[in-house]
Amino acid sequence: MTRGLQVRNLRVEIPTRRGVLVAIDDLSFDIAPGEVLGMVGESGAGKSITGSAIIGLLEPPGHVAGGEILLDGQRIDDLPPERMRHIRGKRIGMIFQDPLTSLNPLYRIGYQLTETILTHEAMSRHDAVEKAVRLLEEVGIPAARQRLSSYPHQFSGGMRQRVVIALALAADPELVIADEPTTALDVSVQAQIIALLKRICADRGASVLLITHDMGVIAETCDRVCVLYAGRLAEIGPVRQVVRHPQHPYSQGLMAAIPSLADDPGEELAQIPGAMPRLGAIPAGCAFNPRCGFAFDRCRAERPPVYPAGGSQAACFLHDPAPQILPPHDIAREARDAGLGLPGRREGAR
Repeated sequence: MTRGLQVRNLRVEIPTRRGVLVAIDDLSFDIAPGEVLGMVGESGAGKSITGSAIIGLLEPPGHVAGGEILLDGQRIDDLPPERMRHIRGKRIGMIFQDPLTSLNPLYRIGYQLTETILTHEAMSRHDAVEKAVRLLEEVGIPAARQRLSSYPHQFSGGMRQRVVIALALAADPELVIADEPTTALDVSVQAQIIALLKRICADRGASVLLITHDMGVIAETCDRVCVLYAGRLAEIGPVRQVVRHPQHPYSQGLMAAIPSLADDPGEELAQIPGAMPRLGAIPAGCAFNPRCGFAFDRCRAERPPVYPAGGSQAACFLHDPAPQILPPHDIAREARDAGLGLPGRREGAR
């Protein structure tokens, strides 16, 4: 049996009065136990919707319309709500961007932790309290036993996020989905939360899906990265490969927009022209083609499959090895010069 998370050809639709919008279109990826997969892309790329689809919390009328989601070989996307609710608490932990959405302001931290533990594990209340103390200690809350009696508003933002991580880990989940867990925190606290998440998940062997728009967080935290564009996979591969040698023009644009200490202070940052298309206006062919400097006729007519590309995989015709469908020669050469790492045999293609 395959362990970890497997997402196969996921499709998420949102019916509206004007027609059906496709929020996620044929998305596939895996996360092995103990692995951290980062999911990155602009706002509207489909990152959070993917996480919501996995845990069964899509906002109606949005729904999974196709594909499969498997956790340790068991399909979970078609389970009844009651069974999914049990899996969501026991086998999948969720860390949201704003800790206050995960914590009830009317109840003490200790009560919220112990009730979560008792819901999913058969143990006495005394043992649940002791486990709650251990969890708070594990996530770095000082004076953990005393802080059980504190309310959420009595913690700083960083400490609240630590409590949320403890809550997500309360039932020893196999998968943790962290949706922008450091966005609302200052840089020093971000680094602490990143280090904490990496250490705990490595120690516990949990699979982690880290959803963020911050490439610095991705580079620091993840083993692999999945780049989304308009609900579709653009590129997936080892984080060092994608950050240093991006193979998709969109990934290349994202990496070029990251400031560097070596940059001239007066120099403008690179930017990708245009904007992410609305769900109701995704162009034919490759969704990125209106913004891509390497687009040619085939990009506007056909949707590219995912090709092997260097050390990663990219949904781009520039990596199609078939010589009869190469783009015009100058485009292929420009792409190579831009660092897209096209196959060497393209050099001799005519």
